[in-house]
Amino acid sequence: MSGAPAGWVPPAYPYDRLEGLREVAARFEGGAVDLSIGTPTDPPPPAAVEALGDPDRAGALRGYPTSLGSAPLRRAIATWLTDTFGLAAGLVGPAAVAACVGTKEFVATTPAWMAKRDPGRDTVLYPAVSYPTYAMGAELAGLRAVPVPLDAHWRLDLTAVADSDAERALLLWSNTPGNPAGGLDDLQAVAAWGRHRGIPVFSDECYCEFTWDGPPRSVLAGGSVEGVVALHSLSKRSNLAGLRVGWYSGDPEIVGYLGEVRKHAGLMVPGPAQAAAAAALTDRAHVDEQRQRYRSRLERLAEVLRAGMGLEVGLPAGGFYLWVAAPDGDAWALSAALADRAGVIASPGEFYGPAGGGHVRLAVVAPSERIEVVARRLGV
Repeated sequence: MSGAPAGWVPPAYPYDRLEGLREVAARFEGGAVDLSIGTPTDPPPPAAVEALGDPDRAGALRGYPTSLGSAPLRRAIATWLTDTFGLAAGLVGPAAVAACVGTKEFVATTPAWMAKRDPGRDTVLYPAVSYPTYAMGAELAGLRAVPVPLDAHWRLDLTAVADSDAERALLLWSNTPGNPAGGLDDLQAVAAWGRHRGIPVFSDECYCEFTWDGPPRSVLAGGSVEGVVALHSLSKRSNLAGLRVGWYSGDPEIVGYLGEVRKHAGLMVPGPAQAAAAAALTDRAHVDEQRQRYRSRLERLAEVLRAGMGLEVGLPAGGFYLWVAAPDGDAWALSAALADRAGVIASPGEFYGPAGGGHVRLAVVAPSERIEVVARRLGV
């Protein structure tokens, strides 16, 4: 016998496919302006940094952290949820909240755990243009990943789900504001659709505080948490992607079940990170400042791309991505042009599903001075 066994082979990681564009963009004086991945670049809140500066507070460093999240962290999360979405008092208390090791980990592993809970179903529904880990989580669990078409405003079109797929559905992912296109689902309608069919709805709301059309939305805000779980993160709101702190909340039965499974799997947010997360959630001022930064950058880069490259660029309803239609539908050609003319690295829309293949995503996370570098290169 020789070589590896003939089993599943992981696909190429999408962003590894950008190396050629990186080489082109790096030729510019001042280097590439990387807008391919939504990595925060702005300062985290001082309260969180201060908490990390004393990592041994309350034994956070010496002992094993609790998998569900410390009592202070879960109280802070429950308070944040209630205040941010105007929830009725007590609708989501600490007992219906649990921590996760960043939300990507949760998205990738949850289908496998849910399949243990309901082995009679084998299908994960997810937005047809979306974060690739929704589909990958299903594939890793050996389940069917079935994309749900989106409407003209990049919202889930649940009328397009076949009855045969709904009957087999283990769960439905929604994402509002959506990555990459910034669409805003009617989350109460999505929740009602799931309840009617007995399909748990997992609502990824990590960009909720960067909602531009109206207030932040949550699947929890309809007065009932039956059959729904909301997912949130510190990575975007607080520029703490490296801390790896997220949380899930909602239906007590589902949250409790996942919490118990995750204990057995040894999934724990480090204690010092939990202390820093609790501190970050009590500080609203830094989020307001970040909203202003992202809104300003979105508007400026959209203006630059219109004037400097003749592109039609609209602003998203939420999130910090520009989702730009490629001339003639050739996203790789547009990505190449951005690298060649402006030193910008952008992601072709096919990374987010075949239905996104005619667009390019730009993550407007670079500091404003780097956006101005792009403007100068394009003569704007």
